[in-house]
Amino acid sequence: MNLMRRVFLMAAQSSWLREQAPRFGFVRRAAGRFMPGEDVDAALAAARRLADSGISTLLTHLGENVNDRNEAEAVTGQYLDLIDRVRSAGLPAEISVKLTQIGLDFDTEFCFVNLAKLIERSASTAPAKTLWIDMEQSPYIDITLELHRRARKAYRNVGVCVQAYLYRTEKDVESLVSMGAAVRLVKGAYSEPAEIAYSKKSDVDESYLRLAQALLSSEAHRAGVRAVMATHDRKLIGHITDWSAAQQIAKSGLEFAMLYGIQRGEQLRLAREGYRSGVLISYGSYWFPWFMRRLAERPANVFFLARNLFSN
Repeated sequence: MNLMRRVFLMAAQSSWLREQAPRFGFVRRAAGRFMPGEDVDAALAAARRLADSGISTLLTHLGENVNDRNEAEAVTGQYLDLIDRVRSAGLPAEISVKLTQIGLDFDTEFCFVNLAKLIERSASTAPAKTLWIDMEQSPYIDITLELHRRARKAYRNVGVCVQAYLYRTEKDVESLVSMGAAVRLVKGAYSEPAEIAYSKKSDVDESYLRLAQALLSSEAHRAGVRAVMATHDRKLIGHITDWSAAQQIAKSGLEFAMLYGIQRGEQLRLAREGYRSGVLISYGSYWFPWFMRRLAERPANVFFLARNLFSN
């Protein structure tokens, strides 16, 4: 599985594959299992269907490492329009953005101005929605957390994603808990060196559970932390819900998030049982690197896709 993971992560970084692979129908069909479509209308339609089942959504426009000012401004404008459309439709949906989409690679201040626009527009909804900042590869972690801290001094409705496979995340979570932040906890889907990240699944799972417990602790609750457990791992979900029940944490105090198209039954079960259940919906034409990272995140998805593709 580790070898398969490395292969997918290498594919995600290949510019040649990014250009060539989407031309093949079977690749597009496979990616379609994880996203309802490339355009915003398809994403919003999927969000409406999920809302009818009691499931909220987190919407993100695929893309990263934008190096052109005009393009970064255009991405920001697309997100502003998305926030307005979510508000008009009355959807239980929030937005998540990568900072490298809105200028981080070439101008930190320009990026922060764009981020502030998105946070302010999200705050204008009723009720105010959290604007989520995605976490990218390790070189971006410090600046991402710095911009999150800076934004949080001015706005309450901003959250950030952290990755359980990194050794440093335990300290990062301590800091985020102390400020009462909104935190989305994922396992992590980038290729990181062994000096900074766990490589064994069992170690990542143990780290995830420790971090989840810190984010759901009485200290975190008193600080006003909003914790979102972004995992499809049913065993891990079971550990978290069992621990929370033992701590007498109400089911409504637990929030889970999964990717579109994965563990649909588990998403519905959590919602039926009174947990807060959400789904990340990704859309856009720049989907190949993201798709490869999704397969690397859980290589068993390859077999899931194969069964579905060949059974159709």
